[in-house]
Amino acid sequence: MNLTKCFISDKVCIYTFRLYTYRVMNDIKNSDSQISNKHKPSTCACANVRRASRAITKFYDSAMEPSGLKITQFAMLRNIMVSGPLSTGELAQILRLERTTLVRNLKALQNEKFIQDSAGGDARRRPIAITQKGRKAVEAAMPCWEKAQAKIKSHLGAANLEKFVSTLMEIEALAG
Repeated sequence: MNLTKCFISDKVCIYTFRLYTYRVMNDIKNSDSQISNKHKPSTCACANVRRASRAITKFYDSAMEPSGLKITQFAMLRNIMVSGPLSTGELAQILRLERTTLVRNLKALQNEKFIQDSAGGDARRRPIAITQKGRKAVEAAMPCWEKAQAKIKSHLGAANLEKFVSTLMEIEALAG
């Protein structure tokens, strides 16, 4: 059986769970023993989605490293750039983040002068806009993101990627 691996670097495989499962299954075949409970892959959807989320974030962060942005920062900046000035509430809704988490992450972007908000008024309704420096950061990071996206698409295949994204959207819909 040939296992395809996609490496973040020469040391870290983003499909470690899959590799782990492959090794356990080979051990079973080779030893003719039954798998113990501690070696069974988890069937918990939450545990598997969280593990995959950490792996994919690590993969994208590694790909984005030359740009100086993390994937979360890139996503926020890109959404602000595409949508125009947004309130924190609107951006939180688009990114599906809790407002307090978003505000904490926006502070770092504001400190870097990638974004600005208008002074005065209710903080929840002040529009956040991308600065010229922020636009340049997004434009510089775009090739890194495109390369990472192409690797994922190549590894999964276009149809599987589309099905994967669709499945994630169905899971997200469970939360309402």
